[in-house]
Amino acid sequence: MKLTKKYKQTVILLAFVFPALLFYAVFTIAPTIGGVMYSLTNWNGLDPTYDWVGFSNYTEALKDAYFMKSIWFTLKYVIYMVVLQNVIALLLAVFVESRRQSKVWFRTIFFMPNMLSLIIGGFMWVFIFTKVLPSFVESTGIRFLDQSWIGDPAYSFYSIIILSLWGGVGYQMVIYIAALQGVPVQLKEAAAIDGASGVQIFRHVTFPMIYPALTIGIFLALSTSFKVFDAVFALTGGGPGRSTQVIAINIVEEAFRFNQRFGYASAKAIILFLIVLLITLIQLLIMKRREVEA
Repeated sequence: MKLTKKYKQTVILLAFVFPALLFYAVFTIAPTIGGVMYSLTNWNGLDPTYDWVGFSNYTEALKDAYFMKSIWFTLKYVIYMVVLQNVIALLLAVFVESRRQSKVWFRTIFFMPNMLSLIIGGFMWVFIFTKVLPSFVESTGIRFLDQSWIGDPAYSFYSIIILSLWGGVGYQMVIYIAALQGVPVQLKEAAAIDGASGVQIFRHVTFPMIYPALTIGIFLALSTSFKVFDAVFALTGGGPGRSTQVIAINIVEEAFRFNQRFGYASAKAIILFLIVLLITLIQLLIMKRREVEA
């Protein structure tokens, strides 16, 4: 039986996709299924034997005061990051695109922090907050900067925000730069001829056309912010006390540091997954609808 041309193309495409699909299934789908299974047990991560406990891990997690506090702290962090990261990234993208001679330099400088691990960046910012800023305050007398940025719960949250923005804004900026470059120049020139100001051109011409990039930017900020670990771990470790503990650090401590309750930690991880899934679906639904209207 002769194979049709369409069938051959399908086989070829599947052959190219199969290696990536295999890796995704082995390293992502299978661990996810395993995590769901272990969340219904009392496994400690080491003992080959364990008992099925059903949904008791989930009910216990929802009654865990520290876990609930970490959820609220993470939500606060997410709100700040989604707003600030996208606003700053868009402003930087507009600034870079407005340059003529130094565009490449500015793009490289702003994107460079994204090339470093936030663990390394966190150690750098610990040095800045504990050594550089006190010396700077002594030299300039700017007392506003003379704060315990890591040891004081009132300021440690903002130090985490600063580190996260420093490490993540550059990537978002590149997305917005690509979107801005896709806006037809003729439309902006026509609006300028009609008497529109620069702000009006951006609001009524440029911004509606880069709305898909905003959808991507908010999606990325949501997903990465909910899963934040390295920035908090390197800067405060969840402290002082547990005042800056995010969900990921709470899960890691439950599984590996203190209690070694791997099944219970897996239940918390599944709860985090469901929260991220629900909020992301709502965000995509709203943003896609706005894209159509725009």
